[in-house]
Amino acid sequence: MKPLALLGAVVLLVGIAALAFGRFSYTTEKQVVAVGPLTASVAEQHNIALPDIAGFGLIVVGGLLVLASRRNS
Repeated sequence: MKPLALLGAVVLLVGIAALAFGRFSYTTEKQVVAVGPLTASVAEQHNIALPDIAGFGLIVVGGLLVLASRRNS
């Protein structure tokens, strides 16, 4: 498989995943208090929402990359 077609397929799959899931979250730990050997930390959850237009844009770009790789062969 050509590198351009492979890149297009990956971008296309990321676009489909962005539309399917819509957002993702991750957790970080933040140290709040440190007194001598004792420490206290809190877990913070961060949410990142992906707009639908980004998913559609990735699908279009991925499709164009796959088509461009087929025309060059």
